[in-house]
Amino acid sequence: MANPTSRATLIDYCKRKLGDPVIEINVDEDQVEDRIDEAIQYYQEFHSDATARGYLKHQMTATDITNKYITLSSDIHFVSRMFRVDSAFSQTGNMFDIKYQMALNDIWDLSRWAGDMAYYEQLQQYLSMLDMKLNGAPMVDFVRRQNRLYIHGNIEDQDIRVNDYIVLETYNIIDPDTHTSVYNDMWLKAYATALIKLQWGMNLMKFEGMQLPGGVIINGRQLFDDAQAELQELQEKIRLEHEMPADFFVG
Repeated sequence: MANPTSRATLIDYCKRKLGDPVIEINVDEDQVEDRIDEAIQYYQEFHSDATARGYLKHQMTATDITNKYITLSSDIHFVSRMFRVDSAFSQTGNMFDIKYQMALNDIWDLSRWAGDMAYYEQLQQYLSMLDMKLNGAPMVDFVRRQNRLYIHGNIEDQDIRVNDYIVLETYNIIDPDTHTSVYNDMWLKAYATALIKLQWGMNLMKFEGMQLPGGVIINGRQLFDDAQAELQELQEKIRLEHEMPADFFVG
């Protein structure tokens, strides 16, 4: 199957790409599984198609306030933005509160708007600057290896309170077992094949120069070198063409 739709069919594709069943691929099945894991991990780490943007709502608890962090699920790759929603809209005087802004938008009559788009954009930037200067917001950062979003600042000032909601803009890793088209990604197929080829070369290198019946000489070094060159090219390609811009919230 030229279009893999599962882990097993991806493995079969890679082996056929390397010559199986015409040529015996001298790689143990456990080694193949390891290389597929490595390929998927690298793909999920750097390829923009491996993640999907989403929004996560979380209600702050007393434990969150005490810990100064919240625990997120392991499939979150990074957090790009955080919005705070006050728990009691009727008690807040913050004109930049998200609920206030939503209500304001509902009553705004665009048909009476006299300015142009440039003026509107300048006004939005001005409001954002006022919000930052007058209200501010707790500093946060996402530590991915801990699956935690840390909240920095003086929580005692009640910038964030118990029962407040925060909304996070996140990028989540796409599960290939749920969305099987991941296995058919051209870059992933090429990278997985090159990794198995590298393992094949490493396995044969200890028999370097050995002559088989019929005069065939084992040359594992050549397989290894070719695979390394392919991997380097693919790694450069993903970093230059497919990687998303770095984000300050990445842990």
